[in-house]
Amino acid sequence: MSRKTLAWANKEVETFLCILGEDDVVYDVYAAAAAIDIRPTIKERAGATMEVEAQPTTPPSSSPRASSTSIIASQLWRRSRKIRDEALGGRNNTTCGQTREQETPPDFFYFSDFERHNAEIAAFHLDRILDFRRVPPVAGRLVNMTREIRDVTRDKKLWRTFFISPANNICFYGECSYYCSTEHALCGKPDQIEGSLAAFLPDLALAKRKTWRNPWRRSYHKRKKAEWEVDPDYCDVVKQTPPYDRGTRLLDVMDMTVFDFLMGNMDRHHYETFEKFGNDTFIIHLDNGRGFGKHSHDEVSILVPLSQCCRLRKSTYLRLQLLAKEEYKLSSLMEESLLRDRLVPVLLRPHLRAMDRRLRLVLQVLASCVEKEGHGNVVEEDLTGDTTTLRSPGHR
Repeated sequence: MSRKTLAWANKEVETFLCILGEDDVVYDVYAAAAAIDIRPTIKERAGATMEVEAQPTTPPSSSPRASSTSIIASQLWRRSRKIRDEALGGRNNTTCGQTREQETPPDFFYFSDFERHNAEIAAFHLDRILDFRRVPPVAGRLVNMTREIRDVTRDKKLWRTFFISPANNICFYGECSYYCSTEHALCGKPDQIEGSLAAFLPDLALAKRKTWRNPWRRSYHKRKKAEWEVDPDYCDVVKQTPPYDRGTRLLDVMDMTVFDFLMGNMDRHHYETFEKFGNDTFIIHLDNGRGFGKHSHDEVSILVPLSQCCRLRKSTYLRLQLLAKEEYKLSSLMEESLLRDRLVPVLLRPHLRAMDRRLRLVLQVLASCVEKEGHGNVVEEDLTGDTTTLRSPGHR
């Protein structure tokens, strides 16, 4: 993937680069996208010590004459509404969350799980290794909350959410629909914090996106089950329902299912596509922060779409078989790829080994499908370049 390939994101990339310094970050993001081992040549600024002020002294100016650095915080927070909860769980988080060594507590529901910045980073690398290429470029970064956010923002609402914690650390919580409160603030040590940076998709005014409810969405209820959890023939209904009754949308969902299972992500309630292309489009793999929470547990219910529908692209099937071979082992490729990120180690070895174990489970499900339905009815040819030969999803 070249810089030219990323032209769709240039405007947004330039926007978020302002806050962190273009020289520092541009190489990280594009190198990750291109899978090239490029390291910034300038001196790392994140390690500089900062004197923590007792209180922010001057509110941000609303003057239109602002530097490129001043522009970012306002635009960043209007676009994303927060630097997500992905920073929770970072090595520099002092309030709550999850460190790399910790697993999600067993009593947590999937909808109460933490958002992990390292999961977003790892998801981008996994998506690329699987050759889906549907996750926008993501890179890890150590951010100075005082110098790179608070002191440069023109957003007064954001500025007012900064405070000093009892431990004398800089904290803020921003504005968003959920978890934006003092109790869920992001705190640095004293003002350094890890985060993941993602290249923004084109502005909605330029490229509208459509949000779709995932047919295999969970109930998000402590006691209720979703229909697919109680009906083993649920996929037959989905295959007769637009947009899954034609084209490649159902196969896209199967790819997403494999992707989520390898990460252990149970939080795929909706997905997005570009509206302009109608059903001749692809699913954008956004919002992966609840992956990689448990390495000791494989949530096989994530694989239900695959086991119920027994359909997968041939290209995906061959890629999974390749990654199961010792010389192309998924965990080894992930470990090597993640070494390019600044926040190494992004994943600890137990999570890497868990992906190998889960890959074997995916292949077992596919083997069972092939035995039951026949190879030709399970593995969908997509390597000939002739999309007119694709069967309808309901074909058997």
